[in-house]
Amino acid sequence: MNRKYVIAIDGPGASGKSTTAKLLAKKLKYIYIDTGAMYRACGLRSLEMNIDLNNRKKLKNMLDHTEIQIKYSQAGNKIILNGKDVTSRIRESDITKLSSKIARIEMVRTKMVELQRDIGKNGGVIMDGRDIGTVVFPDADFKFFIIADVKTRALRRWKEAKEKGEDIPIKDIEKELIWRDRNDSLREISPLKQADDAILVDTGNMTIEEQTNYIFDIIKRGENA
Repeated sequence: MNRKYVIAIDGPGASGKSTTAKLLAKKLKYIYIDTGAMYRACGLRSLEMNIDLNNRKKLKNMLDHTEIQIKYSQAGNKIILNGKDVTSRIRESDITKLSSKIARIEMVRTKMVELQRDIGKNGGVIMDGRDIGTVVFPDADFKFFIIADVKTRALRRWKEAKEKGEDIPIKDIEKELIWRDRNDSLREISPLKQADDAILVDTGNMTIEEQTNYIFDIIKRGENA
């Protein structure tokens, strides 16, 4: 592809957006930015420092002394928090809930959006999250909003947990996804929302390969239009 695009992929948890974004980045030879991981890293940092999220002074001080790096690896990007690899830790259930809470705080989002825009300013990036097409890059070249019904998403996450040796009841996963969807959609700051010009992609009956190729083909057609 001649031009380096900014591609935004939004959607609820376990819709397949992150895996799709990673595979798409490889096909396009783009940089993949996992914005959700950045909020998770912030959540972990607040836990490690025992920060009361209602104490804005301490929270600001934490953000001023927090460094988040995303390092490329053939096995998948690594998330480095203040020099420490936290890639696995930030995917644990306690951080999942905490990241949703911290993502509602305006000063946190302001800081993360600044970092995300700086990374993507020259194009050639794919970002996935919940507000990429509406807030972070409202002028992105391509915007996609990926969905799937909650039972399909819960099954996907249950299988992921099984592969890691975790035995979590699928009903618990489903409840957590419903809670997260509601929390993300109703928050005042940058809620989960489909951009008006985003292409809706229902992945309920698609494999990861199918949804990746589907989006890749749309981008190719757009480039040749």
